Amino acid sequence: MSHNLRRMKTYIYDNESWTDFTWDNKKVMIKLGEARNQQGRLLGKMESLGFDLQNEAVLNTLTLDVTKSSEIEGEFLDIEQVRSSIARRLGIDIAGAIESERYVDGIVEMMLDATQKFGLPLTKTRLFGWHAALFPSGWSNLNKITVAGWRKDTTGPMQVVSGPMGKEKVHYQAPGSDSIEPEMIKFLDWFENEHEIDLVLKAAIAHLWFVTVHPFDDGNGRITRAITDMTLARSDKSIRRFYSMSAQIRAERKQYYEKLEETQKGSSDITEWILWFLQCLVNAINSTEETLSKILQKAEFWKLHSTTILNDRQQKIINRLLDGFDGKLTSSKWAKINKCSQDTALRDIQDLMKKDILQKEASGGRSTNYGLRSIHPR
Repeated sequence: MSHNLRRMKTYIYDNESWTDFTWDNKKVMIKLGEARNQQGRLLGKMESLGFDLQNEAVLNTLTLDVTKSSEIEGEFLDIEQVRSSIARRLGIDIAGAIESERYVDGIVEMMLDATQKFGLPLTKTRLFGWHAALFPSGWSNLNKITVAGWRKDTTGPMQVVSGPMGKEKVHYQAPGSDSIEPEMIKFLDWFENEHEIDLVLKAAIAHLWFVTVHPFDDGNGRITRAITDMTLARSDKSIRRFYSMSAQIRAERKQYYEKLEETQKGSSDITEWILWFLQCLVNAINSTEETLSKILQKAEFWKLHSTTILNDRQQKIINRLLDGFDGKLTSSKWAKINKCSQDTALRDIQDLMKKDILQKEASGGRSTNYGLRSIHPR
């Protein structure tokens, strides 16, 4: 008895008819209008680019989506592997493509299924397929998990915790596993058959609803964000993704978790969650402006150097520098990234300096740093 009383006051799903969500329509419509306006402007801008630049933008966005969605969970994927895996599946030729590992391909396949086939219905079977793609070995770290099936809670309730062992703080406890099947039937029916609601608003609600049910042993966050992207693709009526919600959530991760926890411990009035989600979307679209200028700079660079002879190692590093290299480029990093000797790395670098592509940068340490020369069209 006391257990039920405690839970009645704890989480959103303890309220009767908890999924009959309500919100302040006036406030939401103002913010929704802003988000829709930004979406339209961005799509218009992107459509004015040539096909190759659009491909480059889509490749950038999807690479960000996959890597940042995993980063939110504390998993850091190899960007080049992700990029190569996406390019292969979309039939886009890229310089310096590399082989990708099976688990990277699985995450990529889930994201592409969600965004490139957004018009297909979301079903239990499809969700199970995504889950199987995320966990090809049937293990998550050192834990054997239920794959392509709802969680069983055999070792106790599903909890979202933080902090060291023995001093964990419980942020959220998901509904018991016996309620997952009815909850998911209700969610999937709403997701496919509720057509009265704006799709951007639907993305905000679907995100909260799915992550609150937390139906899997692991991978709930990534699948939630795939569902979000799928709904946003439906709202854009396009398979071409130009902004990354996952990258923005990663940038606002602290607020994201705070807002989620606050909402999951509140009533079915989810106004604050929706407003946060819509602002996050506006921010995601705004930060695409930065990506766009990088893409245009990249296009200008390769146009300028279309006849310059470069080897694969040089192309790979130049692309990384144009995409925004993490940290400082040194000859030892060059050797490590390209799996070549230090001598080869130095020869490559010196060749690029002769060709006016690289320059030495003012160094703060013992090793010499290199950067791209600024582009001045001839």
